[in-house]
Amino acid sequence: MKDDAQATTSVWMATANTPSQARLRENIRTDVCIIGAGIAGMTTAYLLAKEGRSVVVLDDGPIGGGMTGRTTAHLTNAFDDRYVEMEKLHGEDGARLIADSHTAAIDKVEQIVREEHIECGFERVDGFLFAPPNESRDVLDDELKASHRAGLVDVEMVQRAPIESFDTGPALRFPRQAQFHPLDYLTGLTRAFKRYGGQICSETRATTITGGSEAQVETDLGPVVRCDAIVVATNTPVNDRVAIHTKQAPYVTYVIGMEVPKGSVTRALFWDTPDPYHYVRLQSADGNDILIVGGEDHKTGQENDGRERLGRLEQWTRERFPQVGEVEFRWSGQVMEPVDGIAFIGRNPLDDDNVFIATGDSGQGMTHGTIAGMLLTDLLQGRKNRWEDLYSPSRITLRAMGEYAGENINVAGQFTDYLTPGEIKSVDELKPGQGAIMRDGLSKVAVFRDEGGVHKLSAVCPHLGCIVAWNSTEKTWDCPCHGSKYRADGRVYQGPAISDLSKA
Repeated sequence: MKDDAQATTSVWMATANTPSQARLRENIRTDVCIIGAGIAGMTTAYLLAKEGRSVVVLDDGPIGGGMTGRTTAHLTNAFDDRYVEMEKLHGEDGARLIADSHTAAIDKVEQIVREEHIECGFERVDGFLFAPPNESRDVLDDELKASHRAGLVDVEMVQRAPIESFDTGPALRFPRQAQFHPLDYLTGLTRAFKRYGGQICSETRATTITGGSEAQVETDLGPVVRCDAIVVATNTPVNDRVAIHTKQAPYVTYVIGMEVPKGSVTRALFWDTPDPYHYVRLQSADGNDILIVGGEDHKTGQENDGRERLGRLEQWTRERFPQVGEVEFRWSGQVMEPVDGIAFIGRNPLDDDNVFIATGDSGQGMTHGTIAGMLLTDLLQGRKNRWEDLYSPSRITLRAMGEYAGENINVAGQFTDYLTPGEIKSVDELKPGQGAIMRDGLSKVAVFRDEGGVHKLSAVCPHLGCIVAWNSTEKTWDCPCHGSKYRADGRVYQGPAISDLSKA
């Protein structure tokens, strides 16, 4: 297995050539300011610019440098949380709208690829859902019926998924799914957006976001963007303290990429039914075929056994695909799981009417992000959208109250970390490349050692005050409450926190 520095690079980051953009250096006036240059933000920006709106996109990192660069890029209407469950939470009408919106999202990506001549390896493939060996096929029978009720009448039961080396047993076949290279797609989308007059400023952090009649976004070096409307598409909202964060929870998911002989694996999408489930696809990279396999999820900041989970993922893969070679890539991503399974897209609750958000990818960020682009464009253009109520961030799903209570009890439990002793008593216990939490009197300190010495930071997340935890796989500090992530030196790179860890 490659060393840590290489191993935590996704196959997309290693094979993409995303364009660099300049920082924001002066005040700007525009129609719409979008914060976040991932799939949701850039799709919204592109569609609005194509309709003649002036749009500025801000991102505190490179284009696609967040979770878009860590996805496995399945484009699917086979819903991760199953249509059986969506019927229970949103009714049959809601399940049909979910299927309709994800189908439309795949079609929209295909349309954009064709119209803008984007070279991103987009291709239509079948998807196959199967149960583990020796488990009942009832879950497949129930999901087949629910999928048909949701309007996906072409879904069918087949004897087995097309994996030659492993007999999956009965499987559901979902036709006309898709896959692509997400950063190559984002690069093409960015170029098209700029052709329509859009402006992108990367390495520019939004520090204050204000809606209303004088809407504006202040940035870290001083320049201000004044606008008519604001869209926050930062994977999880950086403009909210509480409203949305009580309705979704952050989970880490792990991915490995292993080279396989060309033609030895069917070009298709594969998923199994356990919780957490496994997901598989094939990607061509530099003339080779890379089998991409993900799974082994857990709550962010609440486990630090990523190497073991990656090992279990490798073992699972070798048992089913014995032709794989060495692990070429390994990485993790963060998935925002809404309590009722679907994204929050629309006007931000408890905010001005001209502030919009897109969050809650639920493991399907490429389609949820594209849905966000279509839905937000309609809302900003004053058009009615048939998915508006379904994805409304203000919705209350009474049937999800048990999940809502459980997740928030879990968050409350994290505050007991203030009372516990540190993981180490002295910085002398740390080797280079290691981090840990240490008690310093009444305070908790996040301590990291590198070749240059020891660095001490406050262990208190600036978002809502939880104690961060060391992630030894990614070399980051992770908040176990709402998923904020910080580099080893304390710089924030994943919200909802908008500021760095302070020096101790």
